[in-house]
Amino acid sequence: MANLKEIRDRIVSVKNTRKITEAMRLVAAAKVRRAQEQVLRSRPFADRLARVLENIQSRMGFETSEALLLESRDVKSITLLSVTGDRGLCGGYNTNIIKRTEQRYLELTRQGFSVDLVLIGRKAITYFQNRSSQYKIKASFKDLDQVPTSKDAESITSEVLAEFLSESTDRIEVIYTKFVSLVSCNPVVQTLLPLDPQGIAEDDDEIFRLTTKNSQLVVEKDAAPSNEQPQLSSDVVFEQSPDQLLNSLLPLYLQNQLLRALQESAASELACRMTAMNNASDNAKELGKTLNLTYNKARQAAITQEILEVVGGASA
Repeated sequence: MANLKEIRDRIVSVKNTRKITEAMRLVAAAKVRRAQEQVLRSRPFADRLARVLENIQSRMGFETSEALLLESRDVKSITLLSVTGDRGLCGGYNTNIIKRTEQRYLELTRQGFSVDLVLIGRKAITYFQNRSSQYKIKASFKDLDQVPTSKDAESITSEVLAEFLSESTDRIEVIYTKFVSLVSCNPVVQTLLPLDPQGIAEDDDEIFRLTTKNSQLVVEKDAAPSNEQPQLSSDVVFEQSPDQLLNSLLPLYLQNQLLRALQESAASELACRMTAMNNASDNAKELGKTLNLTYNKARQAAITQEILEVVGGASA
């Protein structure tokens, strides 16, 4: 009977675990929707900023500009900006970014570059601080909002801008997770600084929408609407010099690019957590079925044994 009690306790434990994982899956789904809304709210500002920079570029050409953020240098030192989460229980999300950061760090070091790290998220901070003898950590950020805001991006942008403008580093790359679908998120490397003039106002952006279909959560992806902000008239006269305008607008553009990376990472983390919790719920369900079957067999065997003992006692 003690064996039966242990099985019953395990069944109760598995049921409780399944309730927790299912609740975490639903919470992650709700936060994915919030991340989606945040992206949509920030898009009008990004479109207007990209349009203004595009107009300035068409009027003057960035190649002739002396804007510091467009300055290409002989690269000797590189800063890697690694974006992970503060929490676990999200499958291989954090592990994949950490591995990609290690891989990129090793690639650049072997090529003779001086490499340092700016870490975002507790998981990356804990991992690389435990290996501080192997990696040079320049700065770290943690406890950001679950759905990143412009305030989060501003603090990080200030740090990387100071490093680049002081010539402490010649190039800054961000390693983050690009959101593809609920079951597919890819670690990517993107150069933040120096800014590429040809990469401003790209049209290949996408919007994801989390919806339900046949009682299942699915992601629908659409091409982002084209930039509908009006172009500047050809007879507009700028009071400031073009370089002054660019030195004011390019930091905002950089902050917007970083915010986009943080939002993509947040959506990827939540999607990975949804998938992990969904798999955990399915596994708990299957384990519960197996335990119920084992319990019924053990209970039937115990009843049969009691009947045999009664029959044997009566025949004696």
